[in-house]
Amino acid sequence: MFNTFITSTALVLSLATFAKAEAPVAFDVAEDHTRIYMAAAPVHENGMPAHGNAFISQGYIYPEGTLADGTVGVLEDGSPAFPGLVLGTWTCDGYFVGEGGNATTGVWIISRQTFVFNDGATVVTQGTEIADIGKPNLRPVTGATGDFAEVEGDLIQTTLGFNDFWGLSATYSFESGASDHADAGRTTFDFTVNDAALDTIYYGHTTIDEDDHLEWDSGAPVGPIFDESVIPSI
Repeated sequence: MFNTFITSTALVLSLATFAKAEAPVAFDVAEDHTRIYMAAAPVHENGMPAHGNAFISQGYIYPEGTLADGTVGVLEDGSPAFPGLVLGTWTCDGYFVGEGGNATTGVWIISRQTFVFNDGATVVTQGTEIADIGKPNLRPVTGATGDFAEVEGDLIQTTLGFNDFWGLSATYSFESGASDHADAGRTTFDFTVNDAALDTIYYGHTTIDEDDHLEWDSGAPVGPIFDESVIPSI
């Protein structure tokens, strides 16, 4: 009986581990240069997209580390370099901002990125993209389905570089412990009202001392009035 319990427990733990493995907490993306489409205008004099230029592109999702050390994930014809490792499809749409395609640092794109995995699970993230290579940039996760529905934390994008075909190579990982500081930096106000405060609001039982000052008195009653001598009953 005890051995059966141990075996069952091990099976449950194994299944739980397997289920968790279905939702990778980190992955790489290789942009397919044959599926990059940008607006004809506005552009800089050198032809690079300028502020306000709209675009959409797609690429391949790979396991974390696939694109390390400058490994190129897309062949010249746009097909995946490692078809057996492809986890899904990445789609990015948005606008170039600031210096656009000429930027070398800072925010250059405002975008939405949609990760669709082979099993149907999805992650959607919206926010800024920076031109800096190797610098982590936090992007809010605005939606997730399937195995990712329970994953907590926003997504950190780190651009690894661009291949010979000007396709982006980047790595992504979920921010750990995001729920612990979700309210960090927010200013909150306590609007709790007790019975005494309510009594003051509705019946005016509190006197406020203040310096004398000149006021114009219209003679009209102001505020909640419950005196029938002022407003007779109907």
